[in-house]
Amino acid sequence: MLSSDDITALGLTLRLALISTLMLLVLGTPLAWWLAHTRARCKPVVDALIALPLVLPPTVLGFYLLLALGPEGPVGAALEGLGGAPLAFTFAGLVIGSVVYSLPFVVQPLQDTFARIGTRPLEVAATLGAGPADRWRHVILPLARPGYLTAAVLGFAHTLGEFGVVLMIGGNIPGRTQVVSVAIYDHVEALDYASAHMLAALLLGVSFALLLGVYWRNRRWRLAVAGS
Repeated sequence: MLSSDDITALGLTLRLALISTLMLLVLGTPLAWWLAHTRARCKPVVDALIALPLVLPPTVLGFYLLLALGPEGPVGAALEGLGGAPLAFTFAGLVIGSVVYSLPFVVQPLQDTFARIGTRPLEVAATLGAGPADRWRHVILPLARPGYLTAAVLGFAHTLGEFGVVLMIGGNIPGRTQVVSVAIYDHVEALDYASAHMLAALLLGVSFALLLGVYWRNRRWRLAVAGS
């Protein structure tokens, strides 16, 4: 059975994944829309920056985020100057690291979806008298629903399995920053393979179920569109 520390780590991981995914959808939507339709010369640079976590070792990204969020970094020093505390080794720091690290897993599916939709549906809706909010709510969101589902699931599942970034930023503080991936590492290091297996199998099952669900739902949506 899972220990109390493992259950705490699991709850913290789920909370981190949920908060990070919501923030990624809010921040990623306007960014993905801009990338899908802009002709700005800086677009390749922005695309490369967003995709950087896909190729950069997590420990490298986590190291620079640790420097930025720590007391000597620009963000940490600014917070201390305002009477706050640095974000390194805190849950808030984990959220920032997760958002940065999972950004391409949310922005890229949304960007592809918005590019496929194009601007024609918005133009048609505008000629019929629909305002900007109505066009977005009644035209774009229904058409982009599969993309949002894919982005949310990928962002959530990717956050569940983060290790290098969260370990660098949050360390390994039980009840505060110890997530499931770090707890698995602790169990393996202590040669407690049974506990590590239980947590690893749980993550494996949840991640597979999430991905299976999104692929199954998108397949049904494509078949429905093809048959309409």
